[in-house]
Amino acid sequence: MPVHVPVMTAEVLTLLRPERGGFFVDCTAGLGGHMRALLQAGADRQLGIDRDAEALAMARERLAPWGDRVEFVHADYRDIAGVLEARGIREIDGALADLGVSSLQLESERGFSFQRDEPLDMRMDRGAKLTAAEAVNTLSERELADVIYRYGEERHSRRVARRIVEARARRPVRTTFELAAIVRRAVPRGRQRIDPATRTFQALRIWVNRELDHLDRFLRDVAERLKAGGRMVVISFHSLEDRVVKQTFRALERGPVAMRILTKKPLRPQGAEVSANPRARSARLRAAERVPVSGMAAPSGSF
Repeated sequence: MPVHVPVMTAEVLTLLRPERGGFFVDCTAGLGGHMRALLQAGADRQLGIDRDAEALAMARERLAPWGDRVEFVHADYRDIAGVLEARGIREIDGALADLGVSSLQLESERGFSFQRDEPLDMRMDRGAKLTAAEAVNTLSERELADVIYRYGEERHSRRVARRIVEARARRPVRTTFELAAIVRRAVPRGRQRIDPATRTFQALRIWVNRELDHLDRFLRDVAERLKAGGRMVVISFHSLEDRVVKQTFRALERGPVAMRILTKKPLRPQGAEVSANPRARSARLRAAERVPVSGMAAPSGSF
């Protein structure tokens, strides 16, 4: 099985407080690392949701020792309302959503990384129809530029899109190395700390998987199903996701489902964790708690 190191586990445990027992939902179960930590810390039951069937199968195998205390569902985390309703679950004690790409996906030859030459797939759910290769080879130049600018925040998006269209006119762009080489030729060299292809790959991955679609609705659905004092933790890996989480949490503080923000600023992984797991370096964690009916309970465990 792939090496799996869940991100910011200590912070997740501190904020979700599984030692109090209860029922928790890992909305992006991946390979089950956070679920295992919550069970070991005292969670009574857990539901793991993931849209990657391969990851879910491995998580089920890893957590087999916990028997009927865990259940797994192959679904998109944004379908959480329907998943819970189908099981007659009206309230939960806590929820976690780790919105990053899993270790399995990075190592599954789906083209999430340009460190290896792989087919341009980028689907988190292999059952989805659209691949990154189809997007790169069929979108118009303007559509490509819009995607790369909006989801990758690449200021040279028009140049990148033009070079992609020129390249695919000669032959289809099929692999990560081919696309990365095209982007590197399009983006002017400067004092960049990241590979010039990074933003374009991020943009295509977000677009293919519709990662920002209905994220705010998902957060509201979770908030509505938390018990009083229940908490949700969200870990994001780029500014676009984090912005949605921050804005939605602020709206929930003022809304009919009263929530208290526990993280004034996003928590970031400590240096030791980043050294041990470089993939964690861009993680941002935010948390919120459903306020009891009285609204008078003092905040606890906030950062």
